[in-house]
Amino acid sequence: MFKRIDLYIIKKFLGTYFFAILLILAITVMFDVNEKLDSFLKAPLKATIFDYFMNFLPYFANQFSPLFTFIACIFFTSKLADNSEIIAMLSSGISFKRLMRPYMVSAAVIAALTWVLSAYIIPPANVERIEYTNTYVKNKRVDYGNNIQLMVSPGVIAYMSRYDNTTKTGYRFSLDKFEGKKLVSRMTANTVKWDSLYQWTVRDYMIRDIEGMEEHITKGSRLDTIIPVEPRDFLISSSDQETMTSPELNEYISRQKSRGVANIEAFEIEKEKRIAMCAAAFILTVIGMSLSSKKVKGGMGINIGIGLVLSFSYILFMTVTSTFAVSGYTSPLVAMWIPNLIYTIIAVVLYYRRSHAG
Repeated sequence: MFKRIDLYIIKKFLGTYFFAILLILAITVMFDVNEKLDSFLKAPLKATIFDYFMNFLPYFANQFSPLFTFIACIFFTSKLADNSEIIAMLSSGISFKRLMRPYMVSAAVIAALTWVLSAYIIPPANVERIEYTNTYVKNKRVDYGNNIQLMVSPGVIAYMSRYDNTTKTGYRFSLDKFEGKKLVSRMTANTVKWDSLYQWTVRDYMIRDIEGMEEHITKGSRLDTIIPVEPRDFLISSSDQETMTSPELNEYISRQKSRGVANIEAFEIEKEKRIAMCAAAFILTVIGMSLSSKKVKGGMGINIGIGLVLSFSYILFMTVTSTFAVSGYTSPLVAMWIPNLIYTIIAVVLYYRRSHAG
């Protein structure tokens, strides 16, 4: 059961957290407007507000949720300690472990909010945000591909010498079907055009069905067919992983692995990052509370300074370790959890020292 002191701390923690977000977002908007002013002036005002900023602000806030969590914890706990409220709580018989309970509840609320936003709400919003930046700021879409080859299903290999995403058309297309190591069917076509989902139209095609020593040839000018592949399976832009909800991301990674497609590290990193950031809320809360719950001569300024250094170093560390996965030095799972493991050790040491302090 929550007591009044628990509700007081939870209210202070979450209130400071959301206030820190609003404050930093206001500063971010000013810098972003200054940086992209020329692009914003070219774009319609409605699109800038609703397609970009209304989607950019939740994205930015969620990306730096660990930073906001740590700053909020450090700031309001330092204030409690500076006002001798922490001393009064501990003197009344509340143990340091018991005092940590409302902090963990607050961290759980932040972690749950972070997960829901990153897994289900922000990815659809990112579609509009990225489309806006590609249209008015800088186009980072991948619209062309050469020498594309992938396994569309077990034993079925597709190939295109070139694909143009602006016209949804592939050139010099072939589709080979194997039974074991034996080729049983081969379709070739001058062009293949994507319609929707798995609907493709091949033109000027020839199908060779091989049965033992016999071969049956079928030719035609147009054929509507189903091929279980779509352009996003082989045209991968730098931010595609941010536009997928977690179920879509898991399905995409599984499908690409079964097809033998390389260069999906960014998608695996995004998957692990979403989980790791939720765990970071608890880890950084323990560190922040353990650091700032003791009254110091320098006031809260010292604690806030230490908090900023640790929180920024955590985000920097996570960015650095993600490059290990991209370079192939380690798996995305290990890369994303290295910062959490190291900072968990720091959290345990600080918690032990603070809980056993006189």
